[in-house]
Amino acid sequence: MLTPAAHAQTLTLKHDEGTATVKRNPQRIVVLDEQALEFIYALGLGERVVGLGSAVIGPTQLTASGLIKPEVLKTGYLSRGKLNNPRFVGNWTSPNLETILTLKPDLILRSTWEGNQNYDKLSRIAPTVGYREDASGFWQKSLRDFARLFGRQEQAERVIKAAADTNRANARKLAAAGVFRKYPKVVVVSPFTGGSTWVYSTVRLIEDLRALGFKDGLKAPTTTLGVGAQISDEALLNLDKQTLVVVMPPSGQYNGGPAFLNSPVGQRLREQSVVYTLEENSPWAGPVVSVRNSNDVTRLILEKFQ
Repeated sequence: MLTPAAHAQTLTLKHDEGTATVKRNPQRIVVLDEQALEFIYALGLGERVVGLGSAVIGPTQLTASGLIKPEVLKTGYLSRGKLNNPRFVGNWTSPNLETILTLKPDLILRSTWEGNQNYDKLSRIAPTVGYREDASGFWQKSLRDFARLFGRQEQAERVIKAAADTNRANARKLAAAGVFRKYPKVVVVSPFTGGSTWVYSTVRLIEDLRALGFKDGLKAPTTTLGVGAQISDEALLNLDKQTLVVVMPPSGQYNGGPAFLNSPVGQRLREQSVVYTLEENSPWAGPVVSVRNSNDVTRLILEKFQ
Protein backbone atom coordinates (compact mmCIF):
# COMPACT_ATOMS: atom_id res chain seq x y z
CA MET A 1 0.00 0.00 0.00
CA LEU A 2 1.25 3.47 -0.86
CA THR A 3 2.13 5.80 2.00
CA PRO A 4 0.35 9.21 2.03
CA ALA A 5 3.55 10.90 0.79
CA ALA A 6 3.99 8.40 -2.04
CA HIS A 7 0.30 8.69 -2.93
CA ALA A 8 0.66 12.47 -3.28
CA GLN A 9 3.49 11.93 -5.76
CA THR A 10 1.53 9.53 -7.95
CA LEU A 11 -1.78 9.49 -9.79
CA THR A 12 -3.88 6.43 -10.55
CA LEU A 13 -5.43 6.68 -13.99
CA LYS A 14 -8.32 4.54 -15.14
CA HIS A 15 -7.80 4.36 -18.88
CA ASP A 16 -9.13 2.26 -21.75
CA GLU A 17 -6.77 -0.66 -21.12
CA GLY A 18 -6.91 -0.83 -17.35
CA THR A 19 -5.54 1.10 -14.40
CA ALA A 20 -2.04 2.56 -14.06
CA THR A 21 -0.38 4.29 -11.13
CA VAL A 22 1.95 6.88 -12.60
CA LYS A 23 4.47 9.25 -11.07
CA ARG A 24 3.07 12.78 -11.37
CA ASN A 25 4.71 15.04 -13.94
CA PRO A 26 6.71 12.26 -15.66
CA GLN A 27 9.88 13.41 -17.41
CA ARG A 28 10.75 10.47 -19.68
CA ILE A 29 7.89 9.44 -21.94
CA VAL A 30 7.72 6.78 -24.64
CA VAL A 31 4.92 7.45 -27.14
CA LEU A 32 4.03 4.52 -29.37
CA ASP A 33 2.20 6.35 -32.18
CA GLU A 34 1.43 9.76 -33.63
CA GLN A 35 -2.15 9.58 -32.39
CA ALA A 36 -0.96 9.49 -28.78
CA LEU A 37 1.61 12.19 -29.63
CA GLU A 38 -1.37 14.56 -30.09
CA PHE A 39 -1.82 14.74 -26.31
CA ILE A 40 1.88 15.46 -25.82
CA TYR A 41 1.84 18.25 -28.39
CA ALA A 42 -1.38 19.76 -27.08
CA LEU A 43 0.17 20.09 -23.61
CA GLY A 44 3.59 21.29 -24.83
CA LEU A 45 5.48 18.24 -23.57
CA GLY A 46 7.36 17.21 -26.69
CA GLU A 47 10.82 17.60 -25.20
CA ARG A 48 10.03 14.84 -22.69
CA VAL A 49 9.53 12.22 -25.41
CA VAL A 50 12.54 9.89 -25.34
CA GLY A 51 11.06 7.24 -27.63
CA LEU A 52 8.55 7.40 -30.48
CA GLY A 53 6.84 4.61 -32.38
CA SER A 54 5.10 4.82 -35.74
CA ALA A 55 3.60 2.71 -38.50
CA VAL A 56 4.94 4.98 -41.23
CA ILE A 57 8.46 6.02 -40.20
CA GLY A 58 10.91 3.83 -42.10
CA PRO A 59 14.62 2.90 -41.94
CA THR A 60 15.68 5.71 -44.31
CA GLN A 61 14.30 8.25 -41.81
CA LEU A 62 16.54 7.01 -38.98
CA THR A 63 20.14 7.66 -38.06
CA ALA A 64 22.61 4.80 -37.73
CA SER A 65 22.08 4.86 -33.95
CA GLY A 66 18.30 4.56 -34.25
CA LEU A 67 17.29 8.16 -33.67
CA ILE A 68 14.71 9.83 -35.88
CA LYS A 69 16.61 12.16 -38.22
CA PRO A 70 16.36 15.88 -37.37
CA GLU A 71 15.05 16.71 -40.86
CA VAL A 72 12.18 14.26 -40.35
CA LEU A 73 11.24 15.97 -37.10
CA LYS A 74 11.09 19.30 -38.94
CA THR A 75 8.57 18.19 -41.58
CA GLY A 76 4.82 17.62 -41.63
CA TYR A 77 2.94 16.86 -38.45
CA LEU A 78 6.05 16.09 -36.41
CA SER A 79 7.12 19.73 -36.75
CA ARG A 80 4.02 20.92 -34.84
CA GLY A 81 5.71 20.19 -31.53
CA LYS A 82 9.23 20.25 -30.16
CA LEU A 83 10.84 16.83 -30.03
CA ASN A 84 14.33 16.35 -28.69
CA ASN A 85 16.07 13.49 -30.56
CA PRO A 86 13.67 10.65 -29.69
CA ARG A 87 14.78 7.10 -30.38
CA PHE A 88 12.58 5.11 -32.74
CA VAL A 89 10.92 2.27 -30.84
CA GLY A 90 9.36 0.40 -33.76
CA ASN A 91 5.98 -0.16 -35.27
CA TRP A 92 3.18 0.79 -32.90
CA THR A 93 1.58 -2.66 -33.26
CA SER A 94 4.84 -4.49 -32.43
CA PRO A 95 7.13 -2.13 -30.51
CA ASN A 96 10.73 -3.02 -29.73
CA LEU A 97 10.49 -3.87 -26.05
CA GLU A 98 14.27 -4.08 -25.57
CA THR A 99 14.75 -0.58 -26.95
CA ILE A 100 11.97 0.78 -24.74
CA LEU A 101 13.53 -0.87 -21.67
CA THR A 102 16.88 0.84 -22.30
CA LEU A 103 15.18 4.24 -22.41
CA LYS A 104 14.04 3.89 -18.76
CA PRO A 105 10.70 5.65 -19.30
CA ASP A 106 8.49 6.99 -16.50
CA LEU A 107 5.44 6.53 -18.71
CA ILE A 108 4.43 4.71 -21.90
CA LEU A 109 1.53 6.25 -23.80
CA ARG A 110 -0.35 4.76 -26.73
CA SER A 111 -3.62 4.78 -28.60
CA THR A 112 -5.28 1.41 -28.79
CA TRP A 113 -8.17 -0.68 -30.04
CA GLU A 114 -9.85 -4.00 -29.29
CA GLY A 115 -7.35 -6.84 -29.61
CA ASN A 116 -4.22 -4.70 -29.42
CA GLN A 117 -1.27 -6.57 -27.95
CA ASN A 118 1.68 -6.11 -25.56
CA TYR A 119 -0.03 -4.12 -22.80
CA ASP A 120 1.17 -6.49 -20.05
CA LYS A 121 4.72 -6.56 -21.43
CA LEU A 122 4.85 -2.79 -21.72
CA SER A 123 3.44 -2.35 -18.19
CA ARG A 124 6.30 -4.42 -16.79
CA ILE A 125 8.70 -1.83 -18.21
CA ALA A 126 6.81 1.29 -17.05
CA PRO A 127 3.26 2.41 -16.27
CA THR A 128 1.39 2.20 -19.57
CA VAL A 129 -1.69 4.23 -20.46
CA GLY A 130 -3.81 3.53 -23.54
CA TYR A 131 -6.78 5.40 -25.00
CA ARG A 132 -9.20 3.92 -27.51
CA GLU A 133 -9.78 5.95 -30.64
CA ASP A 134 -13.35 4.65 -30.94
CA ALA A 135 -14.39 5.77 -27.44
CA SER A 136 -17.05 8.45 -27.17
CA GLY A 137 -15.50 11.93 -27.05
CA PHE A 138 -12.17 10.21 -27.64
CA TRP A 139 -9.63 12.98 -27.68
CA GLN A 140 -11.39 15.49 -25.43
CA LYS A 141 -11.95 12.95 -22.65
CA SER A 142 -8.50 11.42 -23.03
CA LEU A 143 -6.74 14.80 -23.07
CA ARG A 144 -8.53 15.93 -19.91
CA ASP A 145 -7.59 12.71 -18.18
CA PHE A 146 -3.99 12.78 -19.33
CA ALA A 147 -3.54 16.47 -18.40
CA ARG A 148 -4.11 15.62 -14.73
CA LEU A 149 -0.73 13.88 -14.66
CA PHE A 150 1.03 17.16 -15.37
CA GLY A 151 -1.25 19.62 -13.60
CA ARG A 152 -2.15 21.11 -16.98
CA GLN A 153 -5.93 20.85 -16.83
CA GLU A 154 -6.43 24.55 -17.63
CA GLN A 155 -4.23 24.24 -20.70
CA ALA A 156 -6.24 21.22 -21.83
CA GLU A 157 -9.49 23.19 -21.52
CA ARG A 158 -8.03 26.04 -23.58
CA VAL A 159 -7.02 23.59 -26.30
CA ILE A 160 -10.46 21.96 -26.35
CA LYS A 161 -12.15 25.36 -26.51
CA ALA A 162 -9.89 26.54 -29.33
CA ALA A 163 -10.88 23.56 -31.48
CA ALA A 164 -14.59 24.12 -30.80
CA ASP A 165 -14.29 27.87 -31.50
CA THR A 166 -12.52 27.16 -34.79
CA ASN A 167 -15.33 24.87 -35.91
CA ARG A 168 -17.98 27.44 -34.98
CA ALA A 169 -16.22 30.20 -36.90
CA ASN A 170 -15.81 28.04 -39.98
CA ALA A 171 -19.43 26.86 -39.77
CA ARG A 172 -20.50 30.50 -40.09
CA LYS A 173 -18.31 30.95 -43.18
CA LEU A 174 -19.80 27.90 -44.87
CA ALA A 175 -23.35 28.92 -44.02
CA ALA A 176 -22.80 32.46 -45.33
CA ALA A 177 -21.48 31.04 -48.60
CA GLY A 178 -24.58 28.87 -49.05
CA VAL A 179 -22.63 25.62 -48.94
CA PHE A 180 -25.23 23.78 -46.85
CA ARG A 181 -28.00 24.59 -49.31
CA LYS A 182 -26.07 22.75 -52.02
CA TYR A 183 -24.44 20.08 -49.84
CA PRO A 184 -26.30 19.51 -46.57
CA LYS A 185 -24.72 16.06 -46.22
CA VAL A 186 -21.17 14.74 -46.19
CA VAL A 187 -19.25 11.49 -46.31
CA VAL A 188 -15.54 10.92 -45.60
CA VAL A 189 -13.90 8.24 -47.72
CA SER A 190 -10.35 7.00 -47.33
CA PRO A 191 -8.83 5.00 -50.23
CA PHE A 192 -6.06 2.59 -49.27
CA THR A 193 -3.47 0.98 -51.50
CA GLY A 194 -4.70 -2.27 -52.95
CA GLY A 195 -8.12 -0.89 -53.84
CA SER A 196 -10.02 -0.94 -50.54
CA THR A 197 -11.95 2.21 -49.64
CA TRP A 198 -13.21 3.07 -46.17
CA VAL A 199 -15.99 5.36 -45.02
CA TYR A 200 -15.59 6.83 -41.55
CA SER A 201 -18.43 7.03 -39.04
CA THR A 202 -16.62 8.49 -36.05
CA VAL A 203 -13.40 10.27 -35.01
CA ARG A 204 -11.62 10.50 -38.35
CA LEU A 205 -12.52 13.96 -39.74
CA ILE A 206 -16.23 13.18 -39.79
CA GLU A 207 -16.79 14.63 -36.33
CA ASP A 208 -15.21 17.93 -37.35
CA LEU A 209 -17.46 18.00 -40.42
CA ARG A 210 -20.51 17.40 -38.23
CA ALA A 211 -19.37 20.26 -36.00
CA LEU A 212 -19.20 22.45 -39.11
CA GLY A 213 -22.89 21.74 -39.75
CA PHE A 214 -22.99 18.81 -42.19
CA LYS A 215 -25.33 15.83 -41.76
CA ASP A 216 -24.28 12.25 -42.46
CA GLY A 217 -24.60 11.30 -46.11
CA LEU A 218 -24.16 7.59 -45.49
CA LYS A 219 -24.60 5.28 -42.53
CA ALA A 220 -22.09 2.43 -42.31
CA PRO A 221 -24.04 -0.74 -41.40
CA THR A 222 -21.08 -2.21 -39.49
CA THR A 223 -17.74 -0.83 -38.35
CA THR A 224 -14.22 -2.12 -37.89
CA LEU A 225 -12.22 -0.92 -34.88
CA GLY A 226 -15.18 1.33 -34.14
CA VAL A 227 -14.24 4.04 -36.64
CA GLY A 228 -15.66 3.00 -40.00
CA ALA A 229 -16.08 0.28 -42.58
CA GLN A 230 -15.07 -0.68 -46.07
CA ILE A 231 -17.45 0.65 -48.69
CA SER A 232 -18.23 -0.77 -52.11
CA ASP A 233 -17.95 1.09 -55.38
CA GLU A 234 -21.67 0.52 -55.86
CA ALA A 235 -22.53 2.28 -52.61
CA LEU A 236 -20.36 5.24 -53.54
CA LEU A 237 -21.94 5.48 -56.96
CA ASN A 238 -25.38 5.60 -55.29
CA LEU A 239 -24.54 8.73 -53.27
CA ASP A 240 -26.95 11.53 -54.12
CA LYS A 241 -25.88 14.86 -55.57
CA GLN A 242 -26.46 16.66 -52.28
CA THR A 243 -23.72 14.72 -50.52
CA LEU A 244 -20.29 16.28 -50.37
CA VAL A 245 -17.54 13.67 -50.68
CA VAL A 246 -14.36 14.44 -48.75
CA VAL A 247 -11.61 12.14 -49.98
CA MET A 248 -9.00 11.75 -47.23
CA PRO A 249 -6.33 9.18 -48.14
CA PRO A 250 -4.15 7.66 -45.42
CA SER A 251 -0.51 8.67 -45.33
CA GLY A 252 2.69 6.93 -46.32
CA GLN A 253 2.67 3.58 -48.07
CA TYR A 254 -1.06 3.17 -47.40
CA ASN A 255 -2.09 6.10 -49.61
CA GLY A 256 -4.41 4.86 -52.35
CA GLY A 257 -5.68 8.34 -53.20
CA PRO A 258 -4.26 8.76 -56.72
CA ALA A 259 -5.59 5.37 -57.87
CA PHE A 260 -9.03 6.11 -56.45
CA LEU A 261 -9.24 9.56 -58.02
CA ASN A 262 -8.35 8.08 -61.43
CA SER A 263 -10.84 5.23 -61.09
CA PRO A 264 -14.33 5.30 -62.63
CA VAL A 265 -15.82 5.91 -59.19
CA GLY A 266 -13.45 8.77 -58.42
CA GLN A 267 -14.13 10.34 -61.79
CA ARG A 268 -17.89 9.97 -61.32
CA LEU A 269 -17.76 11.74 -57.94
CA ARG A 270 -15.25 14.38 -58.97
CA GLU A 271 -17.71 17.27 -59.26
CA GLN A 272 -18.99 16.81 -55.71
CA SER A 273 -15.63 15.95 -54.12
CA VAL A 274 -12.78 17.71 -52.42
CA VAL A 275 -9.49 16.03 -51.60
CA TYR A 276 -8.08 16.62 -48.15
CA THR A 277 -4.50 15.46 -47.60
CA LEU A 278 -3.28 14.90 -44.09
CA GLU A 279 0.19 16.12 -43.22
CA GLU A 280 2.99 13.61 -43.41
CA ASN A 281 3.05 11.53 -40.19
CA SER A 282 -0.27 13.02 -39.10
CA PRO A 283 -2.61 11.14 -36.78
CA TRP A 284 -6.28 10.93 -37.65
CA ALA A 285 -7.77 13.04 -34.86
CA GLY A 286 -7.09 15.20 -31.84
CA PRO A 287 -6.87 18.86 -30.82
CA VAL A 288 -4.02 19.89 -33.11
CA VAL A 289 -5.41 17.93 -36.04
CA SER A 290 -8.97 19.15 -35.43
CA VAL A 291 -8.01 22.79 -35.91
CA ARG A 292 -6.13 21.99 -39.11
CA ASN A 293 -9.00 19.82 -40.35
CA SER A 294 -11.53 22.57 -39.81
CA ASN A 295 -9.52 25.37 -41.37
CA ASP A 296 -8.18 23.46 -44.36
CA VAL A 297 -11.36 21.61 -45.27
CA THR A 298 -13.37 24.83 -45.00
CA ARG A 299 -10.91 26.55 -47.32
CA LEU A 300 -11.01 23.69 -49.83
CA ILE A 301 -14.81 23.70 -49.91
CA LEU A 302 -15.08 27.45 -50.33
CA GLU A 303 -12.43 27.47 -53.08
CA LYS A 304 -14.20 24.75 -55.04
CA PHE A 305 -17.84 25.63 -54.65
CA GLN A 306 -18.05 29.41 -54.38
